[in-house]
Amino acid sequence: MTNDFTFTIHARDGKARQGTITMPRGEIRTPAFMPVGTAGTVKGLYMDQVRQTGADIILGNTYHLMLRPGAERVARLGGLHEMARWPWPILTDSGGFQVMSLSALRKLTEEGVTFQSHIDGARHALTPERSIEIQVLLDSNIIMQLDECIRLPASDEEVARAMRLSYRWAERSKAAFERLVKPGDGRALFGIVQGGTHPALRRESAEALAALDLPGYALGGLAVGEPQAEMLATIEASEPFLPDTKPRYLMGVGTPDDLIESIARGIDMFDCVMPTRAGRHGTAYTRFGKMNLRNAKFAEDKRPLDEASECPATRDYSRAYLHHLTKSDEMLGQMLLTWNNIGYYQWLMREARAAIRAGRYADFLAETKAGWVRGE
Repeated sequence: MTNDFTFTIHARDGKARQGTITMPRGEIRTPAFMPVGTAGTVKGLYMDQVRQTGADIILGNTYHLMLRPGAERVARLGGLHEMARWPWPILTDSGGFQVMSLSALRKLTEEGVTFQSHIDGARHALTPERSIEIQVLLDSNIIMQLDECIRLPASDEEVARAMRLSYRWAERSKAAFERLVKPGDGRALFGIVQGGTHPALRRESAEALAALDLPGYALGGLAVGEPQAEMLATIEASEPFLPDTKPRYLMGVGTPDDLIESIARGIDMFDCVMPTRAGRHGTAYTRFGKMNLRNAKFAEDKRPLDEASECPATRDYSRAYLHHLTKSDEMLGQMLLTWNNIGYYQWLMREARAAIRAGRYADFLAETKAGWVRGE
């Protein structure tokens, strides 16, 4: 299963790692942030803009794409790479989280989950095998196993039940992947560690999945409302039991602070809707902290968000103009702030990689946080 996927670690600094994932469609420099392209688009940006920010890989959403336009249709139209004009790697999530959070009348069994579409009420069935089939039809490169992602807080018994079901689904996902994917297809399957915030359950899940010898591993079931301290403690409890030579992906996380703290604990890959969603609602992430461009203090501020930035959205437009666009609900304001935010997240990853190579990640962490606190 690993012929089309290699992960090389070039440098370590404490638990932080800097590496490269190599796949037929391109290299992914880690630590990596994957912009979320839910329905085959990173909202508000052209794909060449996404690439210019420094992104090596984007994420597509199995749940949304299976409902509209449909996986078979995407395949007939040449796959996500062709449709979206993104020739580099794509990761697709399994759909499990969206089934939990968006669908109505969800029914879970050992076989899989049946649910009602949030779009038109139509009923659908998603099994581990069908999830893998959909992701292959979408032409995904990194495919995620189907898992059950439950809402927290939940009882210990419920968390353990969902974690063990997710493991059994991982076994079925691997069997389906090996049946559907030929060596040379340029794909890899990742398992998803579950277990809530319970260290013993996370260890059980990580050790069982590690025995499947998959190309990579994700931590799922976090960023669902638990405090940051609990999330970081869960990473620390899980990391020792994940294969050291495989990439580690923290799903659905998060804020800039979440990212740099998680890198310090051995995480290599991230995705989150936060930078695009914040941009659509008037918030810019910068070296100086978050800026709410709706705030009246920016109404006559002629300065750019950050004159030292390489991103045109950050460097070339005044805060006053961005304030005006945001207050006027102009589409361009949403586009520019999204561009800034994806650019800032990629800048953070680039600086983190350089700091790890230089053996000064702790200094980078402290300096970055101090910059947010200090502001301008």
